[in-house]
Amino acid sequence: MTLQTKYLLDESQMPKFWYNIQADLPKALPAVLHPGTLQPIGPDDLAPLFPMELIMQEVSTEREIEIPEPVRDIYKLWRPAPLYRAHRLEKVLGTPAKIFYKYEGVSPAGSHKPNTAIPQAFYNQQAGVKRLTTETGAGQWGTSLSFAGSLFDLEVLVFQVRVSYDQKPYRRAVMETYGARCLPSPSNETQYGRSVLAQRPDHPGSLGIAISEAVELAVQRDDTKYALGSVLNHVLMHQTVIGLEAMEQMQMADAWPDVVIGCTGGGSNFAGIAFPFIGHALRGGKRSRILAAEPASCPSLTRGKYAYDFGDTGHMTPLTKMHTLGSTFTPPATHAGGLRYHGMAPLVSHCKDLGLIEAAAFSQKSCFEAGVTFARAEGIVPAPEANHAVKAAIEEALRCKREGKSETILFSLSGHGHFDMAAYQKYFSGDLADDAYDEKELAMALSGLPSVPEPA
Repeated sequence: MTLQTKYLLDESQMPKFWYNIQADLPKALPAVLHPGTLQPIGPDDLAPLFPMELIMQEVSTEREIEIPEPVRDIYKLWRPAPLYRAHRLEKVLGTPAKIFYKYEGVSPAGSHKPNTAIPQAFYNQQAGVKRLTTETGAGQWGTSLSFAGSLFDLEVLVFQVRVSYDQKPYRRAVMETYGARCLPSPSNETQYGRSVLAQRPDHPGSLGIAISEAVELAVQRDDTKYALGSVLNHVLMHQTVIGLEAMEQMQMADAWPDVVIGCTGGGSNFAGIAFPFIGHALRGGKRSRILAAEPASCPSLTRGKYAYDFGDTGHMTPLTKMHTLGSTFTPPATHAGGLRYHGMAPLVSHCKDLGLIEAAAFSQKSCFEAGVTFARAEGIVPAPEANHAVKAAIEEALRCKREGKSETILFSLSGHGHFDMAAYQKYFSGDLADDAYDEKELAMALSGLPSVPEPA
């Protein structure tokens, strides 16, 4: 019998709506607070940063938001993305489990990030915006927004975390190919960047610092807005095309996942694969275990505190309730730059608090080992971020082997690692370290969380 490997949807089967999990949650998401008054913010408070259409998506509790036709037309460049059955990996592991992966590396940018970059650029152009500022870690988000900016004639300025800027020069080159300007963060182009460099000239940077720089410049000009690649509600919602397609493809495969896995940094890729399945269960459908895989060096879900905190290090953003390591926390300079964020998306954090998801943290070297195992079986070299999902999937498959269970495992392979080969070279030469965070720095960052009184 011939075993099917790929499950492909026709372009006509691509989702026409994004899914908003807020419609199905048993308890509403805690309010976003103004950092000065500690009162819930309204749409007008966010207007300096985002166009009103995205702000309304941010606060919406409608289950479905229609995907504009111009966005769907661009999505067709790579969507629907393929679902694969990992027959060869199953054989290598000797597991009775069935392993599926949704591959987002087929996008022009090589990751899931254009799923939100395209609509964000579209809505900004519709609002008359001329320039977007943003931050990026490993560079996948910066690459994606640069790509989107080129399609909608928007100037794009990217602040890339300095350690990733130095580690991944080819990512920077791709951004410049798309017409964007990319700067290492902290930089001398912002007041906040200069203040960080004054204290530590060799600062490796963090996503929190890069966000502060991008926000600082965005509010200075009327023709400029800020774009964020993760964390926010509307960003996570845009990514649900991943899970919505996967649900259709799993039915094509006559299977349904017992376990759904995504890597987690800010939460967008994880939400993309997981939220449609969580919503399916909340509406009375079959429930899957939902597992978030994060780096042990930046473990916001497994070590962070569920509390109100700033989304950036310079404290320019509103306060959101999330699992956080503290906004002043600087993670070690690992190669999974896209997962080096001090906080987790409020919606993902809320799902964790409600018991709807589980979380596990994995070391850098063990994730690269899993990525190499996957590449040698399936042929795709995963991005360091995606290796965390691969590692979690392999651990689940080996658990099934020990328990003699034929469970179905689905994970999101969020991007390829073609720009990350220096990290793989370090792994093969034995120079890749499992850098641990400083426990004292973590304690200090958590002790500095804003004081927000609990609602009566």
